[in-house]
Amino acid sequence: MNFRRTISRTVGAALIAAATQALPAELPSEFSWLCSAPLLGPETNANDFYFSVKDPSVVFHERRWHVFVTVRGKKRSHQTEYISFKDWNDTARAERHFLEVTNGYFCAPQVFYFTPQRKWFLVYQAIDTNRTVALQPVFSTTTNLSDWRSWTPPQFFYAKHPANVKGWIDFWVICDETRAHLFFTSNNNLMWRAETKLEDFPYGWSEPKVVLRDDIFEASATYRIKGRDQFLTVIEAQNGSRRYYKAYVADKLDGEWKRLAGTREKPFASLLNVRDSGEHWTDSFSHGEFIRSGVDEHMELDPAHLRFLFQGVLDKDMRGKKYGEIPWRLGILEQAR
Repeated sequence: MNFRRTISRTVGAALIAAATQALPAELPSEFSWLCSAPLLGPETNANDFYFSVKDPSVVFHERRWHVFVTVRGKKRSHQTEYISFKDWNDTARAERHFLEVTNGYFCAPQVFYFTPQRKWFLVYQAIDTNRTVALQPVFSTTTNLSDWRSWTPPQFFYAKHPANVKGWIDFWVICDETRAHLFFTSNNNLMWRAETKLEDFPYGWSEPKVVLRDDIFEASATYRIKGRDQFLTVIEAQNGSRRYYKAYVADKLDGEWKRLAGTREKPFASLLNVRDSGEHWTDSFSHGEFIRSGVDEHMELDPAHLRFLFQGVLDKDMRGKKYGEIPWRLGILEQAR
């Protein structure tokens, strides 16, 4: 036996294995999910009756989960609630607080820490009836994520509405090394993007441009893939009354978005590729957000540990109801192994 050749092959195989393990994880070409039980639902109090909890945004900071959601009620149709807890099993006991940034319409939050300014940002949508399009992207800031009373009143991203946009919804900010990028959808098969220099954020936005045309609806969310020059966008789509998710990838935030799981037959998340961990409680997979590997403006996502917090509901519980009265609840999709 040639021991030198045997040792060489053994060492070579070990080096290849070590190099392979060191590579960052890749996004799967197909997705398969396990669905949790419902984790958060509406909590009615003496002030109002609440139909749903929806549109979640989440970060894990200082050993606690911090979740911001839209709440639909009878008296106030759209407002934002803050919930914090140490463990997802504690959600039923967690205190809930409505943000007091405005008495008007505000919802669909996105939360992140903007490192250059050392501030937390909450991006959401509010109403300005003096504008040609009343629904507008706004932001609030705080230096203390845990203090729900500390958020500033809403400020508008745009001083006046961009003339080329007839309608927009569900705003999302993500940054690279030099620019902040604002993505949104317009409920007509389009996704848009605008940008501003990092030093000018949260102002100075360019005129929005269409960056994706497909059978898509709303609630886009965009992430940087950890350790790779790749970005992922997931977008809600419709199949009759049901909602499901599609996924697209690009090499840069101002690049071309290509389908990854972008059809009804090959979705990012739908009844086709989700199985229940317990009782079946949702037929739709709607407005959600990944649990990120960090909290900052880069929106980094580890594809080795994919978890998606979303709103869901059964078909039978939607039937015959106005959209605002649908009893959406929140659950988590976890990548099936």
